[in-house]
Amino acid sequence: MQNPHTINADLHCHSTVSDGMLAPRDVAARAHAGGVAFWALTDHDEVGGQREARDAAEALGMRYVPGVEISVTWAGQTVHIVGLQIDPFHPGLIDGLARTRDGRARRAQDIGEALAKVGIQDAYAGALRYVGNPDLISRTHFARWLVDEGYCATISDVFSEYLSDGRPGFVPHRWSRLAEAIGWIRDAGGIAVMAHPGRYNYTATQHDALFDEFTQLGGRAVEVVTGSHTPDQFRRYADVARHYGLMASRGSDFHGPGEGRVDIGTLPPLPSDVTPVWHDW
Repeated sequence: MQNPHTINADLHCHSTVSDGMLAPRDVAARAHAGGVAFWALTDHDEVGGQREARDAAEALGMRYVPGVEISVTWAGQTVHIVGLQIDPFHPGLIDGLARTRDGRARRAQDIGEALAKVGIQDAYAGALRYVGNPDLISRTHFARWLVDEGYCATISDVFSEYLSDGRPGFVPHRWSRLAEAIGWIRDAGGIAVMAHPGRYNYTATQHDALFDEFTQLGGRAVEVVTGSHTPDQFRRYADVARHYGLMASRGSDFHGPGEGRVDIGTLPPLPSDVTPVWHDW
């Protein structure tokens, strides 16, 4: 039997169904080219790409893991919860995701108006050119337009200068509650995973309270090795996983070629002293 730690699993990726640059079948092909054995498409608040992703993955000989990434508001910040091994056709999940998506279009229009006030005209119309699914227009679509228009050199620079909290183009959005997101995932037969926790700007007390609530509500895993974490954070969140009795997940958070720190399939393995979320698959 193969050691689970040696399996190349990438369980956090995005397509044009949310804010990725490639269609689900093309993300599958890139994952396969990267040597991925277990792959999940986890679009933001949307499961519309699941059938195409599964068909493409299975045709390539990969083990497909149905997934989603749900946006949550917790202590005034956005937190992401990945759901793995979900039933993507579960009515409760589909309804919850639809309610979570409500308000994105209005928020995007507000971002466009906010950017206009600092001299950046037509940003909303520009962002729409990068959108595969208009219901899921996001800050990433604005960032791509701003880079291509020469306002910033990189997407990271756009967020730092315009789209993060306290910057001129930031518009908050009220997402689902943590209990709702975990409930939808569990009702759909899935495993709730805390996504890229190293990205959240919480105090130590808030960080511990987030994980306390997550585990009490039935969260079962945490992303340890991700495209958003540094090597030091790999170790930190391995410790968190053991402390809370959580399984460990691994995912690139791939959005498109040239975006992010790593490509699909290129992450280092999980530390040997954690239990992979795919251990029993």
